[in-house]
Amino acid sequence: VQVGDELPRFKLQNQNGKWINIRDFIGRPLVIYFYPKDDTPGCTREACGFRDAYGQFADHGAIVFGISADSVESHHRFSIKYQLPFDLLSDEGNKVRNAFGVSSDLFGIIPGRVTYVVDSHGFVKYIFNNQLNATKHVGEALRALGSFPK
Repeated sequence: VQVGDELPRFKLQNQNGKWINIRDFIGRPLVIYFYPKDDTPGCTREACGFRDAYGQFADHGAIVFGISADSVESHHRFSIKYQLPFDLLSDEGNKVRNAFGVSSDLFGIIPGRVTYVVDSHGFVKYIFNNQLNATKHVGEALRALGSFPK
């Protein structure tokens, strides 16, 4: 997936076991961030950053989704522990990660950390790929949303 591409269609379970069909959210800006693993230091900082800025995302009308290969149960524990106000989606087979083309980093050992900002028409407008600076994803996504026409 590149800037300008239409968002791949997918359906995944959230941390509560509810099926989320991404098509149901077209019409609002979306922030979809792929991260390596629940409850690890970088991923926790990233998730808590999205949590702490959640009001700012809401001000832009945006919906935030985090996606990793962790199970629904792992996502549930992680979401409760850090009081995350957005859905974490379980991509246990990495089908959605692969559909987006999110590769592994650090010699193929760690799943990539990439954030996609999607406009209300379902087109990717911004991509930020940075494995090591997890907290920068929040600011980059907000900056991209700020460039959307009102």
